[in-house]
Amino acid sequence: AVSTATTATATANDDAGAVCAWCDARAAADAVRVARGAAMTTARDVEEANAILADAFGGAVKDATGGAHASLTHVNSAGTASMVNVGAKATTSRVASASARVWIGAEAFALVRANAMKKGDVLSTARLAGIMGAKRTADLIPLCHSLALDQVKVELEMVEAEYAIDVTATAACSGKTGVEMEALTAATVSGLTIYDMCKAVSKDIVIGDVRLESKSGGKSGDWTRVK
Repeated sequence: AVSTATTATATANDDAGAVCAWCDARAAADAVRVARGAAMTTARDVEEANAILADAFGGAVKDATGGAHASLTHVNSAGTASMVNVGAKATTSRVASASARVWIGAEAFALVRANAMKKGDVLSTARLAGIMGAKRTADLIPLCHSLALDQVKVELEMVEAEYAIDVTATAACSGKTGVEMEALTAATVSGLTIYDMCKAVSKDIVIGDVRLESKSGGKSGDWTRVK
């Protein structure tokens, strides 16, 4: 038991040291890039970063399951952004849910709950805006594919203890790529609309906690955020 604990401690210390080493090395590489006057990431920068990671961690960086991290699909071998070709992928049922929270303050919260905001029905407008936003995701996010959505659903819940509105957006389609970005866009646009509807009452509104909650379908399979 003592031997096992000692080994675990040593491994943890090694991991921490590797992280520190990577941070120091990455900072040095960044400084070199700045000194070169590079205005943007180049293929050389990508190679440097990969080499630093390999040196710090003794090989490919591992994920929580012990497998190597997948490469970034939107970055080609030259380190430039590119749209992924999904033509050969199978068409499957895809579903994704995302959420956000909008803190609007006590005064605005009371007006929204009473449906007394001057601009009108905040919740209905935000719900429709989220749905419309999901349908325009490919126009907003440069490398997203245009998807024929089967459904977009936006749910809003008022949280009195926080003077906040929780947004949950779900998008679904039958396609060759996922709908995570559509769900995230729906949640974000809904939150922005709440801000717009309430900004006359408060400028201190905060939109936060925008995150993917779950996704299903596709090569990577199902995923759900651990609460």
